[in-house]
Order: sequence, then structure tokens, then C-alpha cells
Amino acid sequence: MQKTKHSVIEDVFALISAGLFVAFGVYLFQSQDLMVGGAAGLALLGTYAFDMDFGLLFFLINLPFYTLAWTQISKRFTINTFISVTTVSVLTEQIPAFVDISHVNPIFAAVFGGILIGVGMLMMFRHSSSLGGVGIMAFFLQQRFNIRAGTFQLAVDSTILLCALFFIAWHLVLISILAAFCLNMVISLNHRPERYFPVQGENNTKKVEGERTEPKLGSGLDNNLNSELRAQNG
Repeated sequence: MQKTKHSVIEDVFALISAGLFVAFGVYLFQSQDLMVGGAAGLALLGTYAFDMDFGLLFFLINLPFYTLAWTQISKRFTINTFISVTTVSVLTEQIPAFVDISHVNPIFAAVFGGILIGVGMLMMFRHSSSLGGVGIMAFFLQQRFNIRAGTFQLAVDSTILLCALFFIAWHLVLISILAAFCLNMVISLNHRPERYFPVQGENNTKKVEGERTEPKLGSGLDNNLNSELRAQNG
């Protein structure tokens, strides 16, 4: 059964909605000085190191990766990713004007924020998009130099969390790991296309059942991007 492509209107609405989910998750993280991996984590680190706005840093960090995505992945993916990144960049700066959180438990912020970002990323994946950054680089390195995407992402995310120790308390880094766990659980348990498309024929059904494995966790905001990009190119 062939997949039907989303229309432009469907893509735009979904990506803006996904951006709102991600932006509010980041807002919760910022309110408690929590960290994440990937390009968003680099941007959060930058807010501590350079006293700049997250939205601007997140947008600037992703700029070099658009050329890579355009030439190595697809034009549609690049355009949709640009929409997603721009939406998140703008909304993270505007949410404080509409929402004022006087108190939130850090663990709740980690769990709920991680779930929100995970749901937002799922929506992006469904519409040939991503949060860009490290995930695009990981895909490129694996395709060109056979460097495992998961290994590269894990190395980057671990470095980000280690660097965070210079700016935030160690217990907040531990809570940030919980946030990453929740984020990746959402993606790992739900980003499995074989569960959502009917399989024709008994042989195909057996093949899918035979290949089914338990979900594995990755690390950071860019987890599972590599599998999504493989699906797009397949």
C-alpha cells in the first residue's frame, strides 16, 4: 500500500502545531534550567555562555545544515525543516508573553517537557521534517563516512550534558537525563511505521512480525532522525 503525501496546507499546519509543542517543552526546560541534546541543547548552552536569546541561537545554529540537507537528503525535507526550526525559534521567544509560570516542579517540567517535545518531533517526522542540526549531520556522516548516526548523536549529546555542568547544578543535569529519557520513549514507542500501515498478503505479514523488535532508546532531540530519513529515501 502506497503512502499518500500530505498537501502543503497539511504540512504547514502540522509543522506549526509541532513547533508549538516543542517550543512549550523548551519553555518548561528553560524555566527550570534543564538541558536537552542536539541543536536545541547547543542553543540552550549558548544562552548561558553568551547571554543570547534561545530562539535566535537555535535559528543560527541550524543555518549551516540546510545546505547539507538540501544536497544530501531532499528539497522538501529541507524546506519543512526550515519551517519547523523557524517556528520553534519564534514561538520560544513569544510564549513568555502569553504564559507566566510562577512555580513548576523540575521533575514535572522534565517529564512533561520531554513528552511535549517528543510529540512535536513525531509530528515533524510524519511530515518529512525535523529539528535539523545534529540529526542532519549524523545522517550525512553515516551515509558518507559510515560513522554510525546513533554513536555520533550520543557523543554530541553527552558532550552537551557534560558542558552543562559548568553552568547548571549537577542535580539539574540528572533531571535533564530524565527529560531526554521521556522524550526518547515517546519517539521510540510511537515512531514505528509498520504499526500504522496495513500489510498485504500472509508472507508480508510474517515478515513484518519476524522483524519486529523491542524499541531501543537513543539520546537527545535528534534521536530516530536517521531512521526517518532512511524511510524518506526508500
